[in-house]
Amino acid sequence: MVLVHASCVALENKGVLLRGAPGAGKSDLALRLIEGGGILVADDQVALTSSGEMLLAAPPARIAGLLEVRGIGVVSMEFVAQCPVHLVVDLARPDTVERMPEAATVELCDHRIAHVALAPFEASTPAKVRLALSRAAVAGQKAQATGTAGR
Repeated sequence: MVLVHASCVALENKGVLLRGAPGAGKSDLALRLIEGGGILVADDQVALTSSGEMLLAAPPARIAGLLEVRGIGVVSMEFVAQCPVHLVVDLARPDTVERMPEAATVELCDHRIAHVALAPFEASTPAKVRLALSRAAVAGQKAQATGTAGR
């Protein structure tokens, strides 16, 4: 198990790991994804474990079901205890986000996971996360068909 400074939201049981420096907007983007139908996995810290061909995200017990909402405080909400990670989103300043990036992956715990860099506070960012997750699912299906999925 590896503990990472990140937040994670499940969208249709597919985990989206949100990474960034403190104050970068992880919790804010997580909240907007949850308002759009996602379910909290973890906020601020995420426990990652490898399980066969999957990388699983889970909340540390002491913060399970808690989300920090700037200006409101820490709130309790529904959460999932474990979810496979399908996408890693690195939060970046708007001027550093590539307009038309190539498909990319990042290695976490010996797993290749789809990866994008997005500006967290743009109104369209939750939609961009959903699009990236959809593309990652299609790429994963192709990889399984050709035998190149997983590790």
